[in-house]
Amino acid sequence: MKVGIVSSAIAQDLNGIGNYIYNLIREFNEINSNNTSFYLINSHRNIYSSNYEIIINNPFPVLKTYSWYPFMALKLRSRSLDIIHNPSQVPTFFKLKQKYVITVHDLTPFLTPSESKIGRPLVYKLLFSKTIKSADKIITDSNSTKRDLMSYFSVPEKKIKVILLAADKKFKPLDDEELTRVRQRHNLNFPFILYVGTLESRKNIPALIKAFYKFKKMGLPYKLVIGGKKGWKYKDIFETIDKLNLQKDVLFTGYVLGEDLPALYNAADLLVYPSIYEGFGLPPLEAMACGTPVITSNTSSLPEVVGDAGIMVDPYDVEGLADAIHEVLTNDGLREDMIKKGLERAKMFSWERCARETIKVYEEIYNK
Repeated sequence: MKVGIVSSAIAQDLNGIGNYIYNLIREFNEINSNNTSFYLINSHRNIYSSNYEIIINNPFPVLKTYSWYPFMALKLRSRSLDIIHNPSQVPTFFKLKQKYVITVHDLTPFLTPSESKIGRPLVYKLLFSKTIKSADKIITDSNSTKRDLMSYFSVPEKKIKVILLAADKKFKPLDDEELTRVRQRHNLNFPFILYVGTLESRKNIPALIKAFYKFKKMGLPYKLVIGGKKGWKYKDIFETIDKLNLQKDVLFTGYVLGEDLPALYNAADLLVYPSIYEGFGLPPLEAMACGTPVITSNTSSLPEVVGDAGIMVDPYDVEGLADAIHEVLTNDGLREDMIKKGLERAKMFSWERCARETIKVYEEIYNK
């Protein structure tokens, strides 16, 4: 069985989808199935180690995404691959000769269209329905996304396979030396609350800042550290900070290198992730794996991730969020319980299991 994986998302800084593809490829390397050969498609820059051949290099690295897909489809006609896996959910507008698997991470362009980049909702409206109909199998990261697909697109349940993501093995409790290194690199010599993720509208960061403002009035000496690169509609974040005069208390690290991220989680006293909508939400799981307490939203897939190990609040309830932050940072018993439960919860998720279950999907449609 020959499987081609569309891997363009790992040719840039890794975000949620890039992490997913990178970890799948890495685990496929480790599993080393004798019956399966893997090939990488649309990876014009091999920045992560892999034993697999890179085929059909992207000749349009500037144009990217949709402009690349017709070229890819044309080239795939001459390739003796059995299955194509599109793990980035980008909708396609062609019929392949190979069997086709797509991973759908979330339905953001449909559920929160105003928070997507200009043109993206239109592209999805035109192409997404055709794409999922043409797929032989759909993988989702969560039961939440599975339910959304069944509800909004009437996808038969038997066509969808839920395969949960995981935290990388590097996310674990670290010693003080590693924490000191990262604190010095980012000038974090104070207790802090952490947010990690792209700076964009649906992440609900202005609500977090407002909750932090209310928390600060309670007199505790914490700062808020926001780690991540700027995304779509990020200006409200800085406007909220200016309005509340929090310039000295809310700090930005920019994009956090993968080598620094585990220590950043470890150094934080608390991760707060009040996102409105997530297909999975890796930061809460990564934080729990590092022994950091987590407060997150009670919406979409996030309850599936944190279970009873974290505190979940209505992402629109600023008062409730501020109270939850105060409770975790002042109640030592609660904090220790959350750390213990979080570490145990994180062990329930595995990239190896994710990869093995994905291979089973390939085998299922290959043998049909």
